[in-house]
Amino acid sequence: MAKIYSEKKLVETSMKPKKETISFLLNYSKALSFLKVGKMKIETIAN
Repeated sequence: MAKIYSEKKLVETSMKPKKETISFLLNYSKALSFLKVGKMKIETIAN
């Protein structure tokens, strides 16, 4: 069977997110809330 894997890595292992990205995700998760109404779940963002 032929080898179909490439020798080069397609993704660099030392990828790190920017501080702005981390800040955005943390603030978004703090503002996100869920309400349960009957059998439905409603997502709300408090911004």
